[in-house]
Amino acid sequence: MNRFRLMLIGCGRISKNHIAAAAANNELCELSALCDPVVENAEKQAERYRELTGSRPPVFAGYREALDAVRPDVCVIATESGLHAEIARACIAQGRHVLVEKPVALSTADAEAMVREAEAKGVTLGVCHQNRFNPPVQELRRALDAGRFGRLVNGTARILWNRTMPYYEQAPWRGTWAQDGGTLMNQCIHGIDLLQWSLGGEPETVMAMTGNFLRDIEAEDFGAVLVRFKNGAIGIIEGTACVYPKNLEETLSVFGETGAAVIGGLAVNRVQTWNFAEAAPQDEAVAALTGKDPSDVYGSGHTALYRDYLTAVQQGRDPLVTGREGMKAMKIILAAYQSQKTGLPVALDGLNFSTLDMDNRDVRVKD
Repeated sequence: MNRFRLMLIGCGRISKNHIAAAAANNELCELSALCDPVVENAEKQAERYRELTGSRPPVFAGYREALDAVRPDVCVIATESGLHAEIARACIAQGRHVLVEKPVALSTADAEAMVREAEAKGVTLGVCHQNRFNPPVQELRRALDAGRFGRLVNGTARILWNRTMPYYEQAPWRGTWAQDGGTLMNQCIHGIDLLQWSLGGEPETVMAMTGNFLRDIEAEDFGAVLVRFKNGAIGIIEGTACVYPKNLEETLSVFGETGAAVIGGLAVNRVQTWNFAEAAPQDEAVAALTGKDPSDVYGSGHTALYRDYLTAVQQGRDPLVTGREGMKAMKIILAAYQSQKTGLPVALDGLNFSTLDMDNRDVRVKD
């Protein structure tokens, strides 16, 4: 079949990973347009794509103009988080498939509307949780699916990173309730997604304490979260933008009756512990996945995620990270925000919350 025509909306910090992923999947797709209100950002990424493929896509300041001019098959959204829902719904309304960067949205109502409208239009909504495709994470998933852990007891996600004020000042939407949320929603959501995916995928209750300690932003720069899952397992989340002087680790640990696994490194890319009551033929190879850290915290999973998403559209199946899957980590974080605001545990069933329901006075630590 013909290659999918892709349009990338948003050419900021993460866009280089999308350019690389589209180029690496050149047999499945061609980048037909780049959109960004800061046109020079789009021009820079268009040139990057040309260097990789020999083809230079046209550049637009507005995505609506591009939708009409290019008529893409797939719209990839990599704007500030607060615009995800508006842009995705506009693309879905035109019958376009949509792949959106994390988080899928900043409110439960917006995310549910995106899923509902995509299903009604018969288009595929996917979410960029690319760390699910890291080789150690894939091996962990295979061990979980094979029942090698026995009864799951608990898991932890530790995202110990550093984001200084110049990072937030570089793009004023960062750290705001209207367009971003704090470190849980921005930096930690990938680890939270992996934790919930590993512990059964059905979070039940969330309790959280968050704070704004060092960064002059509206939202939190540190969060500690407890999650009870419907299968009884307990998840523990520690997320921070305050580690001195630079990023330390992103680690996922899973513990069960007959197994223990820890995947760490800069971006959940290195096997640190791999212990099971019964050995399996692949264990020696898995234990050797100590690897090297990626060049940045985004890792290289976008390429595999693109391939899965595009072949899913081609085959008429669900991608690994559907819109509904992408909502799960977002809902845990929104429940954590509500728990911080109210001081109470929050049930996930029936959750209706938005980052806009927060107030910076609720999270700021007083001297």
